[in-house]
Amino acid sequence: MEPFRTLTGPAAPLPMANLDTDQIMPKQFLRGVDRESGLAGGFLHDLRFDEQGRARPQFVLNRAPWTQARLLVTGPNYGCGSSREHAVWGMLQLGLRCVIGSSFGGIFADNCIRNGVPAICVPAEEAERLLALAADPQRCQMTVDLEAQTITTAGDGCILPFRFDARHRSMLLRGLDAVGLTLEMADDIRRFESGYLQDAATRA
Repeated sequence: MEPFRTLTGPAAPLPMANLDTDQIMPKQFLRGVDRESGLAGGFLHDLRFDEQGRARPQFVLNRAPWTQARLLVTGPNYGCGSSREHAVWGMLQLGLRCVIGSSFGGIFADNCIRNGVPAICVPAEEAERLLALAADPQRCQMTVDLEAQTITTAGDGCILPFRFDARHRSMLLRGLDAVGLTLEMADDIRRFESGYLQDAATRA
């Protein structure tokens, strides 16, 4: 997993509340389990494209500068609903590496951590301020510094601190998912298993 330390780029506004994973990644894109390719077109498909597959020009991710967005600022309860991990894979494949909002679906937030994407919660009033900045093409540049736990907004020069779970922050900074974190303790696990099995053989 690629480590996440800092990220600077255009932030795209997505103010809709309760945008669920069924809409983020519709069911017809769930046939594969390839987290590396093929899902960028599925991300928010029905919002981005019309029935003939043409890009909807009014949708934010189809307009400059947000076609190059690296961050997503969302409405409340983003990623609620089903547990489909494809929702995060598609976001990543489209080039979005961080999501900021006032609240997220719990499973979606966990899936973000497993895939190297910080899902950053900020107070509702700050989320509204960030949404307004992200909606302005002249002021939508933002920098997320996970080590310092700050969001710097170029549009108004503010630095917003945020809280982040210490264990998840460490995993993202080091590029470790849950498996990678466990493998760091492989020697300890082997020592325990060896002693346990010897002890079990003695008891048998």
